[in-house]
Parts: sequence; structure tokens; C-alpha cells
Amino acid sequence: MIPKRELLGCPVLTTVNLIGNKWKLLILRDLFNGTKRFGELRRSVHGISQKVLTQNLKELEKDGIIERKVYAEVPPRVEYKTNKLGQTIQPIIAAMWKWGETYQKKYKKN
Repeated sequence: MIPKRELLGCPVLTTVNLIGNKWKLLILRDLFNGTKRFGELRRSVHGISQKVLTQNLKELEKDGIIERKVYAEVPPRVEYKTNKLGQTIQPIIAAMWKWGETYQKKYKKN
């Protein structure tokens, strides 16, 4: 959770503090497509370690952006999904996707 004193600053900074690392953006990108289990996220977010994935999922959950559901099974099954607040971030990431596509097209021609 971001300390209250940091919430009083620039709203852009608040957003960057919440979702500003590449791993969180990629995790959210994948969760916008629906509920995922830990292993599914690990496979879809190329290059992320188990430790870093766990840490980022905990932070996103603590910040109120995703939900974690644990099923009482053996072995335990855990699923992650974006909640209502997390879904409101989707247009931001979609805009980043679109901008990135435009940039890639421009520089692939050179």
C-alpha cells in the first residue's frame, strides 16, 4: 500500500508507484483476459522468476488491484483476477499497447 503522504502528490506518480514496473504491467495485461493460476502467469510472463512473480502479486493484492482466491484442495489451488478497481486500469494499459504498436511499426520500417 502506498503511504498516505505519497498519495497527496501527483496522481501520475501515484499510478506509476502502483503499476509502474514492467512485471506488474505484464501481470495485469494477462489478468485482463480472465482468471489465471500462478503457473499460468509464470508461463505467460516470460522471464519472471517465481520469487518476483509472488512479490508482485502480493503487492497488487495489497494495493487492492487484484484478488486472490485459495481453494481448500490438496495440492492447494490459487487463482488471481483483477477486481473492479483493477479493471479500471485496463484502458491505460490498452493505450500503452496501442502506442507501443505504433512505435514498433514506425521503427521496423527503418
